[in-house]
This record gives sequence, structure tokens and C-alpha cells, in this order.
Amino acid sequence: MTRFRCNGEDRQVGRFDERLLIDVLREDLRLTGTKLGCGTGDCGACTVLLDGRPVNSCLVYAVECVAREVETVERVSQDDVGRILAEELVAAGAVQCGICTPGVLVMATSLVRSNPTPDRADIETALSGNLCRCTGYLSIVGAVEAAARRVADQGEPA
Repeated sequence: MTRFRCNGEDRQVGRFDERLLIDVLREDLRLTGTKLGCGTGDCGACTVLLDGRPVNSCLVYAVECVAREVETVERVSQDDVGRILAEELVAAGAVQCGICTPGVLVMATSLVRSNPTPDRADIETALSGNLCRCTGYLSIVGAVEAAARRVADQGEPA
């Protein structure tokens, strides 16, 4: 058994060997919010936080996560920043087919946690690795701007 922390809990997985993190999350831990889009690290749908930093889980071997903290969209969407971002994404119509949404939410939460007052350029740069074929990005960027304002106005912990 291999141990690592996921979403604040110690988890055990039978075999890590050469398996990718996304496969362990989805198949072993049943954390299916993280989506497999391209499988090559180009689309950002599988973005998770590894020790607080965004990574493409389709490019990370699970064994690299031993003694580290993985945070998935299931956890991110439950904290104050992630919840506000999710609400703003829905309100802005930035959630359409939903394939990119988990990765966008994780990436945007990471951004707002580290920079509670991002400007438009910060948001566009942070989301540049998240591909969306439905929205045209304007609604996504607008939602992140609105969420960041709410977080700053409410004094939410980042």
C-alpha cells in the first residue's frame, strides 16, 4: 500500500508504480470531478493542486505524490474562494459542456488564493493553459474578476 494525502485525508492506494495521478484519483479514489481531456497536458481539464501548486494530473505519476498533498476540484469547490468562484462561473454562463470547468475552477482558485486582487492580465495568464471550446473565455475571465472582487470585499481568507 502506498500512502499520500488527498483533500486533507491520508489515503492508501494499492499500487502506484507507473500509474498517472489522474488514474489513481478517478479509478481508485472515485474522485471523478477531475476530467481527462487531452491526456497530453495541453487542455488543463485535469488540473489539481499538488502542494498548493497547479499541475496537470495527466502528466504526474502518482508515485510523485507520496508524502505530498493533492487537492482536487472536490475539495477546492468546498472552500470559500472555490465556492465563490463556482457561483460566479455559473452566474456568468461560463459553464457549458463542463469538461473544462473543474480545471478552470482549480486554476482560478489557486490564482485568487495567491493573488486576491488579480487584474485581467493575471487572470488571462493563469487560465492560458485551460482550453474551453464553448464559452469564448470572456465569461470565464469575467467570472474570475467578479469572484476576486467578492473575495476581496468579503475579506474571505485566500
